[in-house]
Amino acid sequence: MDFGDITKIKPTGASRQTAQQDKLGYQGVAASHAMAQTDEKRMRNYKTIIQSVAQKYKIDAALIAAIISRESRAGNTIKDTGGFGDYDPVRKAYNAFGLMQVDINPNGGNHSAVGTWDSKEHLDQATGYLIDFIGKFQTDFSQWKKEEQLMGGIAAYNIGNLRVRSYPHVDVNTTGGDYANDVVARAQWYKKNGYP
Repeated sequence: MDFGDITKIKPTGASRQTAQQDKLGYQGVAASHAMAQTDEKRMRNYKTIIQSVAQKYKIDAALIAAIISRESRAGNTIKDTGGFGDYDPVRKAYNAFGLMQVDINPNGGNHSAVGTWDSKEHLDQATGYLIDFIGKFQTDFSQWKKEEQLMGGIAAYNIGNLRVRSYPHVDVNTTGGDYANDVVARAQWYKKNGYP
C-alpha cells in the first residue's frame, strides 16, 4: 500500500497548547521539531522494534516514532503507570495503553492491550490500527491525494475516522487541534535524524 510521502506535506506543526507541554514560548513546526528532539534519546530504546514494524508494514519508521513522541513522549509520560495513559477521572480508569497509546476505553476504541507497553507486539497492533485508518481514507476519500489521505488517517488515529471529514481541516476535532500536523512535523524531523 502506498501511504504517501511525509516529506511532501507542509504541516503547520504544534499548537500553542501542545507546545506548552515543554513550556515552549513558540508553536508550529519549530515546536514540533524541538519536542521530537527532546524525545530522541529515549526513542533510541525502541529504534530496533520501530524499524522492524515499519519494514513489516512498509510505512515510514519516522511516522511511528512521531506518534510515539506525541502520544507518550517516547514512554516518558507512561513508564510509571505500567504503560497506561490518558487518565479519565470520571471513569477512574485509563483510556489508552502503550508507547502509541492504543485506545482501550470501552466507550472509545475499546481495543485490548497487546503485549507489554514497550513491546514490538504493541507497536505491531498500534501500527496496524494506523494503517487501517489510512486505508479508510484511501477508500472513502479516493479523490484526495495520498498525502491528504495520510493526514486524515493520522488524525483518525487520535479521534476516529468519523470525526475527520475534510481536508485540510483534519485537525478540527483532534487533541490540541493539531494532532496530524504535529505528528507529521515530528515525523519529518525523525526522518532527517535516523528514522528512514
